Amino acid sequence: MKRKPSLTSQENTALLQLLSARFEKHKNRHKGIVWAGVQKKLEASPDKLWSLQQMEESGGEPDVVGYDKKKDQYIFFDCSAESPKGRRSTCYDREALESRKEHPPADNVIDMCDEMGIDLLTEEQYRELQQLGDFDTKTSSWIQTPAAIRKLGGALFCDKRYDHVFVYHNGASSYYAARGFRGCLRL
Repeated sequence: MKRKPSLTSQENTALLQLLSARFEKHKNRHKGIVWAGVQKKLEASPDKLWSLQQMEESGGEPDVVGYDKKKDQYIFFDCSAESPKGRRSTCYDREALESRKEHPPADNVIDMCDEMGIDLLTEEQYRELQQLGDFDTKTSSWIQTPAAIRKLGGALFCDKRYDHVFVYHNGASSYYAARGFRGCLRL
């Protein structure tokens, strides 16, 4: 049986302090949401705290960006100004990684999301994120790709240039030093 990942009590405390400070610093991202409610849910969900720690360690700077009333869930996105540094130079998925005959990247986006316990942002979520600030003005981020596009070998990514969000395509096996991915965690 695989052991569920968890943090030490010191790591929990440090992460909660960091997330609370970020929450207070960027109030525009979560209007109407009170930190005490978020913290209560975080303290009751050690697996989610572990996922947030993985987001943080890889450069994502996760923050609360919404609340789903129907599901009673807080929503975290990676809010780093540029695509998280610890998640760049990755192709889209395992199939793309295995298809690389020469110079394969070290990892792929879909497996990394699974390992971290997060979801890859959709195009809609990426556009929501861009309403909260300017993100990926020098980098780009992979997003969830429809099966029909992926079946043909492609994958989608986004960035923000000229004050607009752009959605592009690339071969799923491509990877670049300035392209990573952003995740979503529901709590």
